[in-house]
Amino acid sequence: MELAETFEEQRPRLRALAVQLLGGTVDAEDAVQETWLRLTRSDPSTIENLNAWLTTVTSRVCLDLLRAPRRTRESSWQVESWTEPVDPAPDPAEAVIEADRIGVALLMVLDTLSPAERIAFILHDVFAQSFDSIAEVVDRSPQAARQLASRARRRLREHEGPREAESRRGMRLVHAWRRAVEDGDLRVLLELLDDNAVLRADYGERSEVIAGAGDIAAQAVMLGSLAARSIPVLIDGRPGLAAIHSSRVVAVMAFTIVDGTIVSLDVLADPTRLPSLSQLEKTRP
Repeated sequence: MELAETFEEQRPRLRALAVQLLGGTVDAEDAVQETWLRLTRSDPSTIENLNAWLTTVTSRVCLDLLRAPRRTRESSWQVESWTEPVDPAPDPAEAVIEADRIGVALLMVLDTLSPAERIAFILHDVFAQSFDSIAEVVDRSPQAARQLASRARRRLREHEGPREAESRRGMRLVHAWRRAVEDGDLRVLLELLDDNAVLRADYGERSEVIAGAGDIAAQAVMLGSLAARSIPVLIDGRPGLAAIHSSRVVAVMAFTIVDGTIVSLDVLADPTRLPSLSQLEKTRP
């Protein structure tokens, strides 16, 4: 019982760590639960520093998840308000600390790093872990762990410019989509959509898949009234829209954009899983 109570006291900290490392709440919850299972299978008397042990094990579990095939990782539908991109901070780590979490733009760049680079960078630059402890997580020498973090830091700086431009292009496309839907402009919608685009919608009790630009555009026009009450958001780092009705979020849509064209749209309209309006705290531009 005492071990369980101690773990529950540490759960919020471990969850915050896992969210930072993985970039989503779904995988983070799984990582923390796996840490608990590993603790129950261990001999507590052999653990000198439980907090340090929990940090190391959680980080290792996250590393394993990051190394897993991308298709096995779930979307967390983490929705955040999205304003026009601003100039990036001079140091990527400072941007993380200032927001008290990884910003979405930085998170998108972190996905370009190898799992080991990502773990080393976040543990050191964000959580101030020593390279000795990081080395234990990534199964490298402390010097190699230092090089991983340094390489990640350098790659993050190199990507800041391109990511800024990509974010602006995504914002413009989302605005164009919203205006076209609101105006019922099928021509513009077809220009924005890839011919083979796919829309997947989750309504809770049922789901729907629509394939083809024509059918997607026709469906979008039917929901023009919602577009008028939508605001730009970021969903798991992807450009998106949140539809607001009667002061609550009724649906969110995430766009996948390739070469300036929408190739897929994911819609969440399950009321039990939608974010609260307070999470967005943003008025429509």
